[in-house]
Amino acid sequence: MKQKTLKGSFSLCGKGLHTGLSLTVTFNPAPENHGYKIQRIDLDGMPIIDAIAENVVDTQRGTVLGKGDIKVSTIEHALSALYALGVDNCLIQVNGPEFPILDGSAIKYVEKINEIGIEEQNAPKDYYVIRKKIEVKDEATGSCITILPDDDFTLTAMCSFESKFIHSQFATLDDIKKYPEDIAAARTFVFVRDIEPLLQANLIKGGDLDNAIVIYERQTTQERLDTLADMLHVEHRDANELGYIQHKPLVWDNECTRHKLLDVIGDMALIGKPVKGRIVATRPGHTINNKFAREMRKEIRKHEIQAPAYDPNEEPVMDVNRIRELLPHRYPMQLVDKVIEIGPNSIVGVKNITSNEPFFTGHFPQEPVMPGVLQIEAMAQCGGLLVLNSVEEPERWSTYFMKIDGVKFRQKVVPGDTLIFKVDLMAPLRHGISTMHGYAFVGDKIVSEATFTAQIVKNK
Repeated sequence: MKQKTLKGSFSLCGKGLHTGLSLTVTFNPAPENHGYKIQRIDLDGMPIIDAIAENVVDTQRGTVLGKGDIKVSTIEHALSALYALGVDNCLIQVNGPEFPILDGSAIKYVEKINEIGIEEQNAPKDYYVIRKKIEVKDEATGSCITILPDDDFTLTAMCSFESKFIHSQFATLDDIKKYPEDIAAARTFVFVRDIEPLLQANLIKGGDLDNAIVIYERQTTQERLDTLADMLHVEHRDANELGYIQHKPLVWDNECTRHKLLDVIGDMALIGKPVKGRIVATRPGHTINNKFAREMRKEIRKHEIQAPAYDPNEEPVMDVNRIRELLPHRYPMQLVDKVIEIGPNSIVGVKNITSNEPFFTGHFPQEPVMPGVLQIEAMAQCGGLLVLNSVEEPERWSTYFMKIDGVKFRQKVVPGDTLIFKVDLMAPLRHGISTMHGYAFVGDKIVSEATFTAQIVKNK
């Protein structure tokens, strides 16, 4: 899959939830590998903040990005919509310290994105594929986020509130394509018991019943409830009548937990690349969400280049007999046992290292180590198969090295290892010449890599 950006720019206007200011946020197309960046166009120099987890400076009542004295908050609903709809690169400009709250959900963003359209770019979409369980817990709050291997990005949120109206709820999104109809319209919510502290903290100046669900579930005095109503500029309500307070009825019975799931997606957008895995979020909130996103970024840095998935039970794309038809190499120089994946620009091959390899006889016989030059040779053979796959009558062509650059050996390869090679074309084949970059993996670790240029010649 390829990276995507917007086909054009669009703007949304509204008031800020916390500041009450009239705000405009504009979403613009961005180049490949740009990611999400937010620009404060109301400040001198129009500074830009990278939308990544490490730049989050506050999670009290929303996700706040900061860079020095510059801050921008209430970003999670917009990022949730961008991420869910597959937009990888976007420059977001805002003329104030927060995004407008709109109706408290992500639906307005989704509608505008669909209206302006999304276009595919040339760079590949760089998924981080979850291969093992990763979990982050907060013992004090009981919050926990776990991610497990999955073929797609799926989520489940489980919430427990100290309220008889929404004591326990869960929401699941098994297909990210269903986000617009199943999640996007879920609105933010607040308990009446939390409103007074928020107002005292100089927050929710723009909060009203048009942009949030208010839950009144603990009875208070009529006088106190009337005071809060006046502060929020809403009509008075009978203090004996508990329940939901909003202008628009609930979209779903579990709308609050669906909104929590919406927030999780928005905060996961700060990981910096799309993820394939199943998230299970127990009592999620922006604090645990950000803690998890930071942990994911650490994990990604440790495995910046991921090894291809290898299932020995699956039939190969090319077996050893087909490889012999394409390559001139024979024992002991045929170093690719099978090809498990091939596309127009990349190939994945496998070499099983046994103790009977002929090179072990003379290469550190007391401590057998596969020569690095043969690892590069095997890589190049995979590259040759990739290039030959694009020509007619591949059996009549041979591949020759022209140049090798950037060779690195990181770990020794020994008997019992299974080498996985991944080779990518760096430029289209021209005049029979191609430049490729290859990696060799044992398990999840890179053992060697190189950039090489090869030429194919029709000589049979």
